[in-house]
Amino acid sequence: MAGAFITVEGGEGAGKSTVLSLLKKHLQEDGFEVLITREPGGIDIAEKIREVILNRDHTMMDARTEALLYAAARRQHLVEKILPALETGKIVLCDRFVDSSLAYQGYARGLGIDEVFQINKFAISNHMPDLTLFFDIKPEFGLKRIAANENREQNRLDLENIDFHNQVYQAYQLLIEKFPQRIRKINANLSIIEVEELAYKEVMKFLRDK
Repeated sequence: MAGAFITVEGGEGAGKSTVLSLLKKHLQEDGFEVLITREPGGIDIAEKIREVILNRDHTMMDARTEALLYAAARRQHLVEKILPALETGKIVLCDRFVDSSLAYQGYARGLGIDEVFQINKFAISNHMPDLTLFFDIKPEFGLKRIAANENREQNRLDLENIDFHNQVYQAYQLLIEKFPQRIRKINANLSIIEVEELAYKEVMKFLRDK
């Protein structure tokens, strides 16, 4: 069986990481080989770039610098980890990918969705996800979850105001319209177990159709 590249997107506090862990276990119980990874990061070089991007002291970072760093980390992550896993037939579950750059840097930072997409097309050689699950939760609720979670990584994006996060949310709505065949919306206001069940159903439907 050929591998499947499935990404999960959403604003801050959408619960992606927790759900992905449950989803991996569920799929493994069905006999699939599954790899979980994240962006920016996933491999050593990209994790080092992540430290630069998300460092809370780097508030002076230019928006284009930020977009280019994300694309650079993504390229290395793709060729070193994602593509080799897909070639061996694994299901790759990735916490964020290109859509995050389109939403955060392209729309919320005002660089332009199409402009940032061009940077990333060069970085990924057109290796887009097969399926993307958007965890749909309004920013004010997601940020409340973050505030209540003392163990969550606090990063530079957490310093942004609510207007920025609302822009990110609006961007994802535009991306759902732009890529309706690839992006599926998941209600992330529900319990973690319910969100995972919805995600699992979408993944299994995709795998059956594939």
